[in-house]
Amino acid sequence: MAMPESISPISPIAKKKAGRFSVLLATGLGLGCLPMAPGTWGSLLSLALYFLLERSIPRLGSSFGHDWPAGSAGFLAVQLLFNGLVAIVGVWTSDSAADYFGEPDPGRVVIDEISGQQIVFIGLAPVGWKVMLAGFVLFRLFDIWKPFPARQAESLPGGWGIMTDDWFAALYALLILWIARLMHIFT
Repeated sequence: MAMPESISPISPIAKKKAGRFSVLLATGLGLGCLPMAPGTWGSLLSLALYFLLERSIPRLGSSFGHDWPAGSAGFLAVQLLFNGLVAIVGVWTSDSAADYFGEPDPGRVVIDEISGQQIVFIGLAPVGWKVMLAGFVLFRLFDIWKPFPARQAESLPGGWGIMTDDWFAALYALLILWIARLMHIFT
């Protein structure tokens, strides 16, 4: 049975609140609205989140009777779960924020940088300051440069296009960090 057009399953007030909440998340709690280099601010927020993740997951695991130090399989599982959650939320919120701002890829949206910067460190824990700095610089360079297929991914619809180019940039940075780790550059 079709609903009459005058009856909306979601009230306009609820839509407005959901829009504001998704914009808040998509802009990295407003960091993306800072006047200069919003993507860099989003990446820095992501570094802080990663630092907290690496420091808190071992404590969380031990409180449940598990040993989840950074670098363990338990930590990697939590890291992947967290990355997946940020990615899913990122697609939804960036799409919503693009509608809110009336732009296909608003510069204020930094959830894509937050998600991408997290991907840079998958499987590398524990990460020291040199790896964090290298990962940050590499990700920002690849995010700005957008080598194949990152630039092409921007043409995907909505939140997928906003997020996917950063995921490719992150994969390039992650690959370089993995090679550096195998070559014992950060020892």
